Amino acid sequence: MEGSASPPDKPRVRPAAAVLCRGPVEPLVFLANFALVLQGPLTTQYLWHRFSADLGYNGTRQRGGCSNRSADPTMQEVETLTSHWTLYMNVGGFLVGLFSSTLLGAWSDGVGRRPLLVLASLGLLLQALVSVFVVQLQLHVGYFVLGRILCALLGDFGGLLAASFASVADVSSSRSRTFRMALLEASIGVAGMLASLLGGHWLRAQGYANPFWLALALLIAMTLYAAFCFGETLKEPKSTRLFTFRHHRSIVQLYVAPAPEKSRKHLALYSLAIFVVITVHFGAQDILTLYELSTPLCWDSKLIGYGSAAQHLPYLTSLLVLKLLQHCLADAWVAEIGLAFNILGMVVFAFATITPLMFTGYGLLFLSLVITPVIRAKLSKLVRETEQGALFSAVACVNNLAMLMASGIFNSLYPATLNFMKGFPFLLGAGLLLIPAVLIGMLEKTVPHPEFQQFPQSP
Repeated sequence: MEGSASPPDKPRVRPAAAVLCRGPVEPLVFLANFALVLQGPLTTQYLWHRFSADLGYNGTRQRGGCSNRSADPTMQEVETLTSHWTLYMNVGGFLVGLFSSTLLGAWSDGVGRRPLLVLASLGLLLQALVSVFVVQLQLHVGYFVLGRILCALLGDFGGLLAASFASVADVSSSRSRTFRMALLEASIGVAGMLASLLGGHWLRAQGYANPFWLALALLIAMTLYAAFCFGETLKEPKSTRLFTFRHHRSIVQLYVAPAPEKSRKHLALYSLAIFVVITVHFGAQDILTLYELSTPLCWDSKLIGYGSAAQHLPYLTSLLVLKLLQHCLADAWVAEIGLAFNILGMVVFAFATITPLMFTGYGLLFLSLVITPVIRAKLSKLVRETEQGALFSAVACVNNLAMLMASGIFNSLYPATLNFMKGFPFLLGAGLLLIPAVLIGMLEKTVPHPEFQQFPQSP
């Protein structure tokens, strides 16, 4: 019947999938980050001990602490190999993720947030499965790189975050959006803190295998939650082709297409600001475990767990302080204060030679993670509600580029500066954070309160 056919250029509304409940997106992000943080330091320590065993090095676990020879060539070789394989894993995942996360994020503007959440969950599940095989069967560490690539093909954690932040933007008002996004990031931090505390103790008690098995079980539960319990937030999901350049074009148009409602300059500069913040954040995170394992700190797995928990505590403290400061300060000034404490923390890390000083650095980061939710919220308010998926896939692309840049800079710079100043990468990070501080201040002065400028809602 010709008269009943749908027009070729108008996609059909896709019937909503059956769900057992209509749960929020926060449990997904919590479970995903719990599993990732449980695996992250364990993977670094596993690489360290694999290479130490291969090279016959056991100086870091002597009763008196580390070897007193700060220039021990075998220890430096272990550090260099561990840093380089971390770089290989990150580069492999991020290069693939640049394509997949941008494609899938824009696709979710049509098909809905749930399909992307399910795909990203499956990717994280595959990565954990490969890690279990590597640890259990003592496979070549190159399989860690394969796991990262498989995960990135299906969206990776960046794709999961893109769909999660877009779903928050779907249902939040302009005034509540910053806090809602900070709440989502707080769920990341609480998960990371708990996983860090558990991972360090568990590694000491039972070795590497069981924590990886727990991560696998959690990711199975997360995939089932995404498929059957997440409440779709897109009002009218439509059947949309996945493999089309239209998705990538929609992202490019956010920044280049003229539109009276939005400022391309603000989109570009806020994107640059979040790029630098994420570069420093993940670059420091990449080398912190290695920095703590080696001389002069010589931390064991228990202390590394405490350090990783302290590293994630700012997700929670930043949320609480943000809620308080929003009553008397604009969001941009809260972000500026957070940047100031972040810079101070990096400087302390650079000169930390004893454990109390390291934890002082962690303490100074208590407000450092208000920056990214503020920028994400400001970006979200600069585009239409039908462009949220494209926007957050663009942010995911920026995130992946930043993480790739972070791995390239920090994992290459760290072994190169071991002989004259181990903490130099942290000083570099402190200097780089001046860039977003200047950008946010400049944008706030140009448009004092952009958060109150919002597009009319679709009928």
